[in-house]
Formats: sequence, structure tokens, C-alpha cells
Amino acid sequence: MPQNRPPVGALSSAATLIGVWRPVAHRLALATLAATAVLIVLGGLVTNTGAALAVPDWPSTFGHNMFLFPWSRMVGGVFYEHSHRLAGALVGLLTVALAAALWREGGRLRQLGLVAVAVVLAQGVLGGLRVVLLQDTLAIVHGSLAPAFFALLAALSMLTSPCGRIAAASLDPALKRPTAVTAALVYVQIVFGALLAHAGPLDPHLAGAALVFALVPIVTVRLRRTTDAVAAPVATLLLVLLGVQLVLGVGLLLARFSLGSSFGGQVMTAVLLPVAHRLVGSLVLGAAVVLAVRASTAVTHAVALRASGTGREFSGSL
Repeated sequence: MPQNRPPVGALSSAATLIGVWRPVAHRLALATLAATAVLIVLGGLVTNTGAALAVPDWPSTFGHNMFLFPWSRMVGGVFYEHSHRLAGALVGLLTVALAAALWREGGRLRQLGLVAVAVVLAQGVLGGLRVVLLQDTLAIVHGSLAPAFFALLAALSMLTSPCGRIAAASLDPALKRPTAVTAALVYVQIVFGALLAHAGPLDPHLAGAALVFALVPIVTVRLRRTTDAVAAPVATLLLVLLGVQLVLGVGLLLARFSLGSSFGGQVMTAVLLPVAHRLVGSLVLGAAVVLAVRASTAVTHAVALRASGTGREFSGSL
């Protein structure tokens, strides 16, 4: 059927952001997202088991080529650290493949693909320099950049999906700013968490948590009332993740200040809770960034529609 569309010129900015749906790019984005989630878990295990320096050299592993290191020697902390390196290499390869697929899209998606490659390369170098230079500051930056990379992949997964290319006509353009502020605040809170993991202050983390838990429900309640195929379910997911994160955070506080190792066992309090807290934090950030990008896309479409003078909703390939 013929579709009502604004003039091509009015759609240029929206088209470069959303583009035509290509299954390969979307599947690669999802695969890279899933691999990065596993990588974040492994990174948490490395930090919370004290295995960060179990392998003293980089980019080699005890003098071996990283990919040829004997599996029989992957025991104890070496298992966690070397598995983290191998998973990082896999994520790097997937990111390069994703960027190649996004290159065909042109415009904003091509640029985001290049940004993803730059970030994953920087993340690998930061992780290696942490081993070589023995600087906690590098560990904090490394730990803070991982969730940001995950959120970028979450946004790319949305933008390359079938729903991501359809106009978000039911979203109020005024949601652009609050969703962006929410995503930024969640990320600042993650940075505070990374500082806390390396003996940083607790107060900024608690204050950030209070702000996040105050703002997110306000923003998501408006998004859940819409009929947008992306924003409504992701807003609901964000609220669920926030609730899970609250439970995990309270558990960590009880373990740290009240009940010590008796609270659910030492493995639970020293390893499992912090790793789960780190992963869910990345998921919260990913959901918040997806909502911010979706709201921004809706604004782009609204501008295009007003420029066309039609005021009609449109969808399909741009």
C-alpha cells in the first residue's frame, strides 16, 4: 500500500538515525550485547575474587600467546582473569563485525558503529594497562566504561530492530530531556559504584541511588502510558530492574555494615551479590539509554512531520 510520507528532505535526519532494517546488523548487535553482558559478569568475578592481577603480563599470558595459553593451567584466579581476556577478545571481534554491518547503513548508525569500535579498543587497552601499570585509577575507568559500552550496544540493538525504524508518534517530544537526564544520572551512579568498589566514599553512591529511585518512576510512568512499541515495554522493564537493583543494593549494605560474612555466606556476600549488582546496574543503564534514544528519535520524527505540514503518522522503511 502507498504510505503517506513527509518530503525526503524533511526526513533526512530521521532516516540517518533509524535507517532500513537489516537483520544481519540487528542480530550482530544482539550477539555483541549478550557477549558483553557475559564479559561484565566475568569482570565482576575478576574484581570480587581478587584475581585482577592473577596474570602478571599483558598482552601475553605468562609469556604465551593469549589464544594459545594451555587450558590445563587455567586454575584459580588465572581462570577468571584469562577467561575475561578471551571474552574481551570475542567482544572485540563481534564489535568489528557489527561496525562493518552498520557501515552499510550510513549516517548516524555508521558513526555509532565506529564509536563502538573505538570504545572497545580503548577498553581493552585500559584493561591491559591496569595490569602493567598497577594503577587503581585505570581500574575505575575500565569498570566505568564497560556499562557505557553495554548501553551503546543496547541502543544499537534497538535502532537496528524492526520496531526501532517505526516512527514513535505516540511519544511526547517533551520527554527527550527527562529521559536523557535519567540516563546520565544512572551512569553517574555507576561511576560512584566503581569508586566505591575501590575503597571510594559511600555517601555519593547513596545520594545518587536516592536520585535515581526518585526520578526513574516519574519518567517511566509517562512512558508506560504511551502505545509506543519500544518505550512502553522498556519502561516497564526498567522499573523491574530498578526493583531488583534495590534488593541487591540493600543486601550489599547489610553484608558490609551489619551482618558481615554471616549474611548468606561469604561467597554470597563477597562475590555473587556484587557481581549481580554490577550486571543489573548495566542493564538499568542500557534500558535508560534505549528510552533516551527512543525519545530523541520521536523528536526527530515530530520535527520532520511538522516540516512536511501533513501531521500524519508514517512508518516503514525510511
